[in-house]
Amino acid sequence: CLLVKTSKYNALNFLPMNLFEQFQRLANAYFLFLLFLQLIPQISSLAWYTTVIPLMVVLSITAVKDAIDDVKRHQNDNQVNNRSVLVIVTEKWMNVQVGDIIKLENNQIVTADILLLSSSEPYSLAYIETAELDGWLSQIKITELGLLFLFFFSGEVRCESPNNKLDRFTGILMYKGKNYILNHDRLILRGCVIRNTDWCYGLVIFTGPDTKVMQNSGKSTFKRTHIDHLMNVLVLWIFLFLGCMCFLLAVGHYIWENNKGYYFQDYLPWEDYVSSSVFSATLMFWSYFIILNTMVPISLYVSVEIIRLGNSFYINWDRKMFYEPKNTPAQARTTTLNEELGQVKYVFSDKTGTLTQNIMIFNKCSINGTLYGMHDDRIRRNKEKVDFSYNKLADPKFSFYDKTLVEAVKRGDRWVHLFFLSLSLCHTVISEEKVEGELVYQAQSPDEGALVTAARNFGFVFRSRTSETIMVVEMGKARIYQLLAILDFSNVRKRMSVIVRTPENRILLFCKGADTIICELLHPSCRSLKDITMDHLDDFASDGLRTLMVAYRELDSAFFQDWSKKHSEACLSLEDRENKISIVYEEIERDLMLLGATAIEDKLQDGVPETILTLNKAKIKIWVLTGDKQETAVNIAYACNIFEDEMDEIFIVEGNNDETVGGELRYEGRTATMKPDSLLESDPVNSYLTTKPQPPFKIPEEVPNGSYGLIINGYSLAHALEGNLELELVRTACMCKGVICCRMTPLQKAQVVELVKKYKKAVTLAIGDGANDVSMIKAAHIGVGISGQEGMQAMLSSDYAFSQFRYLQRLLLVHGRWSYNRMCKFLSYFFYKNFSFTLVHVWYAFYSGFSAQTVYDTWFITFYNLVYTSLPVLGLSLFDQDVNETWSLRFPELYEPGQHNLYFNKKEFVKCLLHGIYSSFVLFFIPMGTVYNSVRKDGKEISDYQSFSLIVQTSLLCVVTMQITLETTYWTMISHVFTWGSLGFYFCVLFFLYSDGLCLLFPDIFQFLGVARNTLNLPQMWLSVILSIILCMLPVIGYQFLKPLFWPVSVDQVSATGIYPNRIHDPLTSRRSAYAFSHKQGFGALITSGKTVKAKLPKRNSFHYKK
Repeated sequence: CLLVKTSKYNALNFLPMNLFEQFQRLANAYFLFLLFLQLIPQISSLAWYTTVIPLMVVLSITAVKDAIDDVKRHQNDNQVNNRSVLVIVTEKWMNVQVGDIIKLENNQIVTADILLLSSSEPYSLAYIETAELDGWLSQIKITELGLLFLFFFSGEVRCESPNNKLDRFTGILMYKGKNYILNHDRLILRGCVIRNTDWCYGLVIFTGPDTKVMQNSGKSTFKRTHIDHLMNVLVLWIFLFLGCMCFLLAVGHYIWENNKGYYFQDYLPWEDYVSSSVFSATLMFWSYFIILNTMVPISLYVSVEIIRLGNSFYINWDRKMFYEPKNTPAQARTTTLNEELGQVKYVFSDKTGTLTQNIMIFNKCSINGTLYGMHDDRIRRNKEKVDFSYNKLADPKFSFYDKTLVEAVKRGDRWVHLFFLSLSLCHTVISEEKVEGELVYQAQSPDEGALVTAARNFGFVFRSRTSETIMVVEMGKARIYQLLAILDFSNVRKRMSVIVRTPENRILLFCKGADTIICELLHPSCRSLKDITMDHLDDFASDGLRTLMVAYRELDSAFFQDWSKKHSEACLSLEDRENKISIVYEEIERDLMLLGATAIEDKLQDGVPETILTLNKAKIKIWVLTGDKQETAVNIAYACNIFEDEMDEIFIVEGNNDETVGGELRYEGRTATMKPDSLLESDPVNSYLTTKPQPPFKIPEEVPNGSYGLIINGYSLAHALEGNLELELVRTACMCKGVICCRMTPLQKAQVVELVKKYKKAVTLAIGDGANDVSMIKAAHIGVGISGQEGMQAMLSSDYAFSQFRYLQRLLLVHGRWSYNRMCKFLSYFFYKNFSFTLVHVWYAFYSGFSAQTVYDTWFITFYNLVYTSLPVLGLSLFDQDVNETWSLRFPELYEPGQHNLYFNKKEFVKCLLHGIYSSFVLFFIPMGTVYNSVRKDGKEISDYQSFSLIVQTSLLCVVTMQITLETTYWTMISHVFTWGSLGFYFCVLFFLYSDGLCLLFPDIFQFLGVARNTLNLPQMWLSVILSIILCMLPVIGYQFLKPLFWPVSVDQVSATGIYPNRIHDPLTSRRSAYAFSHKQGFGALITSGKTVKAKLPKRNSFHYKK
């Protein structure tokens, strides 16, 4: 069944399930236990409502938030499940089952793995877009059935069980007594989109979680931040501290009862149920457990949720992350990971559609030693498009800016004509023309499509083909070439060739491929031309363009006939066929005459190089995990500033067994150059690892002696991820500035992310835009989806989503850093104010016989966290900025403290505890010394319990208010209202709760009759408040003054120096192979089989290419 369900609740189970989940939080369960204790009158020294009211507020706010989130999930589920599909009769996708025959139409998304049975195209071909799966667009699916009477279809399919292998499928279809072999070419996978095919019918093979893309998507896990884990540890610490304090106070009560209380029972009689000092001390233990409960603040978690929600809205509302061309805002799809965005150390990025725009542009070319394209300042300044109006079949979307190339074509330059003729013949592109003059090219790679389109615009139009001929319209005249052979591309050959017979009966071989390969096949007479062309390739590579060389050879008829026989024999060979074919290919692909080279721009998204350079300055390491081939990935890495020419060395791991891969990682990489001492027993990391025999353990940071890069392919990675090699891989890779993993499966992407999470104490972020990135996005601490051309699968599985990679720097360096800083300030202040509030009871115990008497009024205890101090700390946590967004982006180094979690950790927590102990000491003994033996003007004493309580709680609120003013670095009107308004609100509530009316109406609940008006006019009270503020603030002010001088962090250094960042330099200076071509075997076999002959004209749909 295809029913999609991502929601957690329904109307019936929401309340019990939500409460069950909330009480799984330690703090909530603790307060529920506390409530039961307060119902026992023998130990309860506080009213039950002091716990019930805050607990109900916390549970209600959290439940409302969870309900809103789940309603959104229900809406998304309904949108997907209620899509219509024709299952012989119209049905909804969620009701489709295995064995159903469904009809798919043009541009329709496929949401199940289906076996193609029939289509509107000749030979039952179906054109599909596979961008969701592998980042490539064009594929062709075929079927040998061509069934027309599907209503009467009755057959049986036997196939493999569900698995995650996207490129493999085996099965048998038994139909009308015949067995049809089923393979991957006949299966349309979930996530594909039907393109340029009016309709097709398919048999549902796998649905829901059994589909291949879902088998690759990985498991969804509940993501929690590092601060969440730290908070749980700190709460346990507080519980232990609370237990110790209660035990010590109970011991103090036991000693006091033995020494004094037992002998003064006439004045302080024991209760009837108290039989001894030990029993009384036991009751006092639980009484103090109730009184000191505010050390574990119940509002902590709900405050954290509100802060995260507010910071999520900032991301959603950020107009600088809004992409106008698609009307797409940034989305925070989760509210639980915001501060984690300020701690990212490793970014794992897909290439296709994430770093690039999936747009291939024919940018420059070199023909017979002459450079054409935007190669000089004059052309760049003018940037006037070439007029292709002389060519009626030109693609109107194609742009070129060098008029000299068109002039060379028009004047009949022999080498220019031969160059573009090569481009129009040497390919495996399939042409469609459903409307006269409107050509649509189906190419196995967008590179091929770009080259054929370029030849088309310059007057050499590839019009159509059969299994034996190719029609090319050359400068307006149709010419038919006989196709004699296609020497198709392979990853080993890195080239492809075609052999054709011209209308003049000449036999020509045209070849294109990697410059490193073609140069070895050239005729010696091409040496000087090769040198010139290689210089041009240097220029192409410096611009980050993808290049290949083009060459040709004229063949003797007798030589070709002899070669053709050898080729036929090799193709019919049953043993070692591929190797024999390769040898035969090499016999004819030699002594080539160089024509020139092409340069294609795999257009990057706007701002990608600058973004990666900025992230590198923030000590964030970028790893590119892609299914694309090595040459393309490396070229993009240079263009994006992941790799730089100034790097000391780039290591390539391409072994095909464990021993070779281990040697490449250990000896050729880490030991030889990066860190020669890394294999010695004396190496600190090795010493550390020897003391950690049992995993899991974290590898400390290792600093290499230079700047390095690493390239590893998927096959070698499969070996590196096994056994002890994974430790070698992560040690070597994490010392590199940039890492490129190519030819990867979706599952391998997730394994690499999990590997770094396993061995490094760092926050990981994965960013991608296709279904092949879902497993990586789910595996990382933070998943970011690009809502691009590869569908919505990645975005729906992500935690954050936006349309352009460049927005990542703003997400991390602005929103992430602000969120982390705010959360750290919040936690530090929150724990401090509660320690200061609660520990006053401990000092008071020494003066009250350890009798569990509270210092404060019961209503003050109820409202302290819920009302009086909630808004100021929320104002700090939602609006504070240590530096503005401009400085955050200008100085990426400010991001580094978050990566090391410097602003809130166990050490900072201990500081908060010590600060709270000191403040509570001042807040108790200053009022005590002020009112001790003091009298009013009229001679009456003021050292009564209620007046003392009011002085202490007023001093406490003034101190914590002043503390938050010192913590706040960015004041807004809302901050002022929250901070000073809360303090003013306290005094208003004070007069209301202590008014004559309330106290007379409810004397058992409101007992502080007239205390406010009698105490607030005392000079001793205001002296106490002022002295408490001064003594509590002086150490804080002194520490804030001395810290930048003796223990500066990056913010302090930037503020002091005002140094501006260096200008971004052009990253590329030296040549490397920028070869780009079809990443897997083309349509050669399909073309020569004759199944691409069209019986009707193609339709209008244009086709968007991507790589």
